[in-house]
Amino acid sequence: MAWNSRVDHVAPFRVMHLLEMAQAREAAGFDVIHLEVGEPDFATPAPIIAAGQKALTNGHTRYTPAAGLPALREAIAGHYAEHFNATVDPARILVTPGASGALLLASQLLVETGSRVLMADPNYPCNRHFMALAGAEIDAVSVGRESGWQLDAAMVAQHWREETSLAMLASPSNPTGHTLSAQQLAAVLDAVAEREGEVIVDEIYQGLNYDDAPLSATSLSTNAFVVNSFSKYFGMTGWRLGWLVAPEHAVEPLTRLAQNMFLAAPTPSQHAALAAFTPECRAILEQRRETLKERRQVLLEGLASLGLAPDLPPQGAFYLWLDISRYSRDSQSFCERLLLEENVAITPGIDFAVRGGEHHVRIAFTNEVARLEEAVARIARFVSRL
Repeated sequence: MAWNSRVDHVAPFRVMHLLEMAQAREAAGFDVIHLEVGEPDFATPAPIIAAGQKALTNGHTRYTPAAGLPALREAIAGHYAEHFNATVDPARILVTPGASGALLLASQLLVETGSRVLMADPNYPCNRHFMALAGAEIDAVSVGRESGWQLDAAMVAQHWREETSLAMLASPSNPTGHTLSAQQLAAVLDAVAEREGEVIVDEIYQGLNYDDAPLSATSLSTNAFVVNSFSKYFGMTGWRLGWLVAPEHAVEPLTRLAQNMFLAAPTPSQHAALAAFTPECRAILEQRRETLKERRQVLLEGLASLGLAPDLPPQGAFYLWLDISRYSRDSQSFCERLLLEENVAITPGIDFAVRGGEHHVRIAFTNEVARLEEAVARIARFVSRL
């Protein structure tokens, strides 16, 4: 049977294989510490759950407009005004089934066969795959400590080609957790604008910032396509809800695409998300951010003695991107052996990096402090045998 050849550009997500292995070991009675999946370990905040239950009780189960519940679009706009001093017309906001829905819309609008897309390497693999499925070629630009693990304006100038139409940024990023400053982000936006290109800014981990106040591209530009999610900071992974802020001229074609691709985001989830912006919920979310900050420090200190702590600590998200080259040049084997020998599940870097992934791994600090400390002890035992 023949299928679309673009599917061949979509690599398997190897973390899912590790997750299946970890779950099988748990089923067999082993005590597995999960640090592999990019999902907060906190439950959805109670005010959001209550709002979702109320929506179901009140019969809010029919379709919303394709661009989303008007009240939710207004609430998101209010969120930008309150926390980022950004004026965003609610009409520029499209609510989507997860941030993946937002990326799907943006990729279908902005690239086509023959387009080239710039993005940092390492990066979240689905970003590459969405663009490849739309027919684009990916120019994955290797980043490191010298650029703060981010694509910068100089790299845009160096790697932009005649066929390049789009640059994609992520701040905070997955898998490294690093952020762009306002000056760095503004410089990239200017560099792309000079070349008459487009920019997508992935802000899915926005709010999970530990050293500086969160930043949004909406404060700097009305032309950037900004992707966000209710999954990470707001703790609504399974509710499948995200949004896209688009330039005014792009809203109409994006709405047409949404109407045809998914019709609308889940209605009960949209009603539930209205509670995410209440002061009660904000207090819960900020406490969780402080908890994640503490966990980050525990892992950084614990891994330092093993020569595994990153020399540039992540400023956001809930990941550490670790160079394991002193112990292994095969991150897949490293992760599988760590799981089988010490029952710690982490993610191989080859999921995220086109180059260098074989000697990197990603650890998610989405577990309690005591479990993180135990994980470090197990990792220490493991590497002592390598």
